[in-house]
Amino acid sequence: MAYLSVAEIAKRWGVSVRTVRNYCAAGKIPGAFLTGKTWNVPDNAQRPKRANQKADAPQTLLDILRAEKNGGIKGGIYHKVQIELTYNSNHIEGSRLTHDQTRYIYETNTIGMEGGAVNVDDVVETANHFKCIDLVIEQARQPVSESFIKLLHRTLKSGTSDSRKSWFAVGEYKKLPNEVGGHETTAPEDVANDVRQLLESYNLQKEKCFEEIIAFHVAFERIHPFQDGNGRVGRLILFKECLRNDIVPFIIDEELKMFYYRGLHEWSSEQGYLLDTCRAAQDKFKKYLDYVGAKPIPGFQLRYMYFIDPKCRKRLTVPEIPFSRIDELGAGMYKGEKVTQAARHAILTPKEVTDGPG
Repeated sequence: MAYLSVAEIAKRWGVSVRTVRNYCAAGKIPGAFLTGKTWNVPDNAQRPKRANQKADAPQTLLDILRAEKNGGIKGGIYHKVQIELTYNSNHIEGSRLTHDQTRYIYETNTIGMEGGAVNVDDVVETANHFKCIDLVIEQARQPVSESFIKLLHRTLKSGTSDSRKSWFAVGEYKKLPNEVGGHETTAPEDVANDVRQLLESYNLQKEKCFEEIIAFHVAFERIHPFQDGNGRVGRLILFKECLRNDIVPFIIDEELKMFYYRGLHEWSSEQGYLLDTCRAAQDKFKKYLDYVGAKPIPGFQLRYMYFIDPKCRKRLTVPEIPFSRIDELGAGMYKGEKVTQAARHAILTPKEVTDGPG
């Protein structure tokens, strides 16, 4: 059988390349398969029929993640998130598994032993983290609850050497005091009350802006409710809440790790450190979205959320751009457009380059 590229099929059907990729990722084109990152589409493939315009393709990232998860689709954004979020979040916490080993475990459910012995806990926690991401996707639209937080921890730490220690409570709050970055955290006897107060305050309003989600993450990490695994559970909740509120999610990688730690440490005196680090991570994640054709809902991503949410607007840490001047200033990225840094600086005045929106 002859196969055509996504671009060739898109031209034949009179649709965008992204639309064809979405069809492939959602399993709507029988016989289509991936070679590396390239889709191969049967020459005789028929364009999928749709009942109406709205049902054509998933409209949010969460829709796409759920469709790919339920369909067992390989090579899409769900596949990418599983590997990248698991590898980077575990790596931050000291896992010695490589990116390739993480990918190999996910794709084959076996362990690649090249390069020497591996730590059993690293392998177990990697497999467990894949399950945690599935829980996040399945329950993304639900409010954050104490039971869900404990479920993530129980799933992450089950079967590890920690789970066999008498003083380590898997899926329950810590029994012994701990610290993070040299700073004391909430005492074990106060954890339950502090977590409940945090959740009660956070869940007062259904919709959250970017800054409120980050502020919740900081508060959670300062409580540090579990004996171990707090960072990974916290970042899983971050990812979930971004999905729930149709905000571009993000993954803290090795390049951003120290900036992330600094942002957590300096939050009380300067929130911009952590906010800008997370926004930089969002920019990286948007490249994944571009590849699969997913488009976050305008108005709830990055900094142009300030134009629609008065509460967040008050806490804006960079100069505000009037909506009427967005095109004039070459700041189309705040409307979801692609604008290169060079193109933006070619439009901005010298003062705006120095003092602009950052």
